Amino acid sequence: MTQRNGIRWTSDRCSLSEDCVQEKTPGPDDYETENGRPGGEGAVTAPDGGWGWVVLVATVIVLALTLGFSACVGIFYTDLQEDFQATNSETSWVPSIMISALHVGGPFCSVLVERLGCRATVMLGGVLSGFGMAASSFTQSIGQLYITAGVITGLGFCFSFQPAVTILGHYFVRRRAFANAMSSSGTALGMCTLPFLGNYLHTELGWRGSFLVLGAVLLNCCVCGAVMRPLQPPKHRGQPLINHSQSMPDKENVTDRKGWMKMIRRSLLDFISKHMAFDQLCNNSRYCVYTIGISWMMLGFVVPLVYLVPYATANGMDPSLAARLLSIMGVVNISVRPPIGLLFNMPWFKGKHVYVFASGLMVNGLSNSICCFGASFGVLITYVVFYGLSMSVVGSLMFTVLMDIVEMSRFPSALGLLAVMEGIMLLIGPPLAGALVDRTGQYYHVFSACSAVVASAAVFLIVSFCWLDTKVKKSKRGQPSTVQEPGRTVDIVPGCQYSNLPAERDKDKASANGAEHVSSI
Repeated sequence: MTQRNGIRWTSDRCSLSEDCVQEKTPGPDDYETENGRPGGEGAVTAPDGGWGWVVLVATVIVLALTLGFSACVGIFYTDLQEDFQATNSETSWVPSIMISALHVGGPFCSVLVERLGCRATVMLGGVLSGFGMAASSFTQSIGQLYITAGVITGLGFCFSFQPAVTILGHYFVRRRAFANAMSSSGTALGMCTLPFLGNYLHTELGWRGSFLVLGAVLLNCCVCGAVMRPLQPPKHRGQPLINHSQSMPDKENVTDRKGWMKMIRRSLLDFISKHMAFDQLCNNSRYCVYTIGISWMMLGFVVPLVYLVPYATANGMDPSLAARLLSIMGVVNISVRPPIGLLFNMPWFKGKHVYVFASGLMVNGLSNSICCFGASFGVLITYVVFYGLSMSVVGSLMFTVLMDIVEMSRFPSALGLLAVMEGIMLLIGPPLAGALVDRTGQYYHVFSACSAVVASAAVFLIVSFCWLDTKVKKSKRGQPSTVQEPGRTVDIVPGCQYSNLPAERDKDKASANGAEHVSSI
């Protein structure tokens, strides 16, 4: 809790007689700095440029090497299957564990960022992912590959990806939407270049030599992390949500067993509340609906990227031509994402991001059915163009929609819980698809199943958010539009998604009247 201009601010959830208030735009001092401490007197504000552009370029490269890496794993799919004499289901666990570890490791990554800072965590992730891929080239069984290429490399990707996105948000505030849109093009850049590199290495060195070289390439995440200097020296993370004297038991109570158990239980609950937003899942209906829809979507969203090259090569296409399909998809992504980010940042789309996101998800799901018409190069080109366009919309708006749904102070924990649920679905998606191929002997059944799963997730999001918006409109009709406080009037905001600082003239009035405003900032 801080005192400013006669107004007391707390980090508790916004409340005013069980309603919420909407006020004016916050100043730079009200954004959190890199170590999680709220801004204020002496705090470093976001430069919105300068060295931030270097950090943006580094973030693009990190996202290309981490999120875009899964696009080239399918090139080695057949070789891994033949070398280890594994079934489709067994082989598909390799990319599945890798992608799942990238998401599930989110809470562990948050702890490392808290202890080490973003820069050191990104560099640690580069070392871990590089070591995992290099060690994969010496494995002698598919089980060993699960550990090296799956768990170790996937956690390395997580430790590089999430801190890079986090520190970018601290360098950009006014231009944050543009910076996020540009950084998301890193995934497209990886999808565009890594398949070419993977196919060349596969032709020249085989899968073992390719994994060794790719491990060296992933070490470039350390270079990118080195330029992500913090805005201020890392310190202990920000103030606790409640007073320290209340959050810790008295020394006399700690001396006995009950006091220690109480302290441990409270510390565990604080950790879960900080990194896993279960309270939002229970109390924020929009976040609950969005989490369910995204988790269901992830069951079939990335599976086509794993099986596109095996599907094409199984139907007689040259492997180099099949790898080119992924590169074309990457070119579509990298060309479309920046203008999409600028377009959807316009005021007209405010409040409509979730519907644009769900519409793009619907097109993405239905585009998978194109593969059922055949495996010729022309058909698959049509498929990757539609898939790439819709994937650009989904990738550009996924975090933006989440920021619209939850308060910014709860965004990291909300993202952590969402990432864990995504990781669980990503873990079981590819193996289920592999089992389907083993049972039917045809790859196109995988694309049909993915089409049904992703499209149904889009329908669920559209219907649910339409129902929630209708419910809010009905409740507004039966309530007054304003609440009168002593000395001023404030607007009601259903759901308390975000609350900001009062205007300067309102500050003076509030100071004179001794009013207390509760905010998430």
